[in-house]
Amino acid sequence: MSERPDQETPEEISPEEFTGLKTGGESGSAAGLPAVLMSAKHVFSVMGLQRGMKALLNLNQKGGIDCPGCAWPDPDDKRSPVAEYCENGAKAIAEESTTRKAGPEFFSSNSISELAQLYDHELGKSGRIAQPMYLPEGKQHYEEISWDDAFKVIAEELRGLASPDEAIFYTSGRTSNEAAFLYQLFVREYGTNNMPDCSNMCHESTGVALSETLGIGKGSVKLEDFYETEVIVIMGQNPGTNHPRMLTALQKAKRNGAIIISVNPLFETGLRAFKNPQEIRGLLGMSTDLTDHYLQVRINGDMALLQAIAKVLLEEEEAHPGKVLDHQFIREKTEGSAKYLQHLNTLSMDALVENCGIAEEKIREVVKAIRFKNKMIICWAMGLTQHKNSVDTIKEVVNLLLLKGSIGKSGAGTCPVRGHSNVQGDRTMGIYEKPSDTLLDNLEKVFGISPPREYGYDTVKSIEAMHQGKAKFFMGMGGNFLSATPDTHHTAEAMRKCNLTVHVSTKLNRSHLVHGKKALILPTLGRSDVDYKNGQQQFVSVENSTGVVHSSQGKLKPVSDKLLSEPEIICRMAQAVLPGSKINWAHFNVNYDHIRDAIEKCVPGFDDYNRRVRRGRGFYLPNCAREGNFDTDSGKANFTVSEISPIPLEKEEYLMMTIRSHDQYNTTIYGLNDRYRGIRNERRVVLMNREDMEEAGLENKTVVNLYNNHGGRSRIAHNFIALAYDIPRRMIATYFPEANVLVPHSSTAKYSNCPTSKSVVVRIQASAKQHQA
Repeated sequence: MSERPDQETPEEISPEEFTGLKTGGESGSAAGLPAVLMSAKHVFSVMGLQRGMKALLNLNQKGGIDCPGCAWPDPDDKRSPVAEYCENGAKAIAEESTTRKAGPEFFSSNSISELAQLYDHELGKSGRIAQPMYLPEGKQHYEEISWDDAFKVIAEELRGLASPDEAIFYTSGRTSNEAAFLYQLFVREYGTNNMPDCSNMCHESTGVALSETLGIGKGSVKLEDFYETEVIVIMGQNPGTNHPRMLTALQKAKRNGAIIISVNPLFETGLRAFKNPQEIRGLLGMSTDLTDHYLQVRINGDMALLQAIAKVLLEEEEAHPGKVLDHQFIREKTEGSAKYLQHLNTLSMDALVENCGIAEEKIREVVKAIRFKNKMIICWAMGLTQHKNSVDTIKEVVNLLLLKGSIGKSGAGTCPVRGHSNVQGDRTMGIYEKPSDTLLDNLEKVFGISPPREYGYDTVKSIEAMHQGKAKFFMGMGGNFLSATPDTHHTAEAMRKCNLTVHVSTKLNRSHLVHGKKALILPTLGRSDVDYKNGQQQFVSVENSTGVVHSSQGKLKPVSDKLLSEPEIICRMAQAVLPGSKINWAHFNVNYDHIRDAIEKCVPGFDDYNRRVRRGRGFYLPNCAREGNFDTDSGKANFTVSEISPIPLEKEEYLMMTIRSHDQYNTTIYGLNDRYRGIRNERRVVLMNREDMEEAGLENKTVVNLYNNHGGRSRIAHNFIALAYDIPRRMIATYFPEANVLVPHSSTAKYSNCPTSKSVVVRIQASAKQHQA
């Protein structure tokens, strides 16, 4: 008998009541004056004019506050003195730097079940958590607790476990380099490698694919490469909403003559046109057309499209010998080309066209435009990384770049666009369940500890370990684990089986309401908060998507004197848990320079860390692929051979992908509007092809339920409003995290174990609740 998901407790998901859908008024271009006005509204309404201006004028400036949003790189040289941020960056800083506080009286007045009735954006707007909070076993209200007592609760729990491997330590991508290094050091001295992080759920597929093919799991381009390139391909990414500052780079590339090709199942406003709010013409409503060729691919049709493009390039090479492919690069720098080219020749163009959903004439038109170009950048995000075949698809991206010799030269290379602002830096610091021997050897040499060598749990395996009772303690260093992970009800069941759950947080979120027998919330300073140690202001550092390490220093007065920085939380926790530690944790807490000195000794590429990070722009980490060298077994870049793997759909099934609205960043919901898609005041919507709706007998705005039965477990997402939208047949889109209840925890990408949130098979049925329509 399958499990029934309709018996969940209310804390697990946002309320399923509607908030009042309004549609229409889609924008034809991104940013412009509306973005400026929306930024001002979010910032000044919660921070006031003086505090808000101070935050904005320091955001993404050299020596200022690194944006807590995405990891798009800052310009190395000149930056706008007044607006080096985007609309979502302004929303992020407003969310973090609000003056509203959730004090002890807030928690005493609101029980867990009462807080569960709030929507996610309402939870966030309750204010900064102002003091440590503890939920004793069997209680419904969080209670204030002292920091010393909070660390004592953690120490008693961790020291009481039968094995360190019964503990799980999660990390969000907003954690600084300094905090991440200390966190992994503490966890490994404690005795486990159970360190899942948000990479496991987003770009893990990227790291696996690039490491195997190019010898480094990071992108190879700099921001300046966008200004020198001839072709930019954007795949599975919506920069207008998720990385708006990228639009400025695309605009500059376009003005310099680059061809831009966008590949996405939805026509996204931010890929069509851009009104630069830093220019007078942008504020006056004049936009720059960005995309030259828009390929509305079927969900999970990217590999077939890439192979079709490569196949036509081969034909063009035969027609124009020596002018299309870079034979010298292929011969001197790569391996496996003969096998790959032979594979392309065996592929059926008709089958590739059918699977990608792009007409052959359109594919040939694109190839004709790029055939003689040899400076190409391919960008991608989670539209490529969250499928069963994601690793192979990204390897296909590499194949195309290798054919053109577009790696290791200016204006060319790989560009995985990271989401969280320091997710790449956290992995560099050692936040990884599969640590390298080099890191472990260095930790042993520098600190005299014996770090465990066995691999730990990633995110999906952590959920299963908690669900099976193999893990009894969970700690989240930032983030909203419940809402970010797949299979929400299953994850909730797992969390509730823990003895203690601990969250280091700035704001209240859904994960605080789904807890172990006991729970702690440890409030931390944000990026924008000043942080003094012994009268000296400290700073932290982060790594962006292009491998630049730079500083971030808070400028605003914290809203409470009971907040601790993440490094201090880790140091004091380590002292409580490991009283006989060989590491001088108090030393790290006195001055963060000491942490960076330790990083320099343990992590390659951080030579002279303290001096170089104080330079305005920071410094680039070594990148073999950027330099045209490849740290693979052969010392060359590897072509690979992959087969397309279509996802079969029965008559009444659809392939669902989760997406983000313009009023959110990851699990943080700023509001209820998706301005560019013309959807306002509602998040419980499903975007469907109009012909599919007619065939299913659904009128526009019919209320439906979405469900599946993957692995014998019934999953249902209640009360979604079906909206006719321009999306390929049998494909649908829903917002994350509301639709995460449908993403099976057991459906993951091959090789990377990343949840397949972009290819979920579902069925749709009309709901009995139809008053919204």
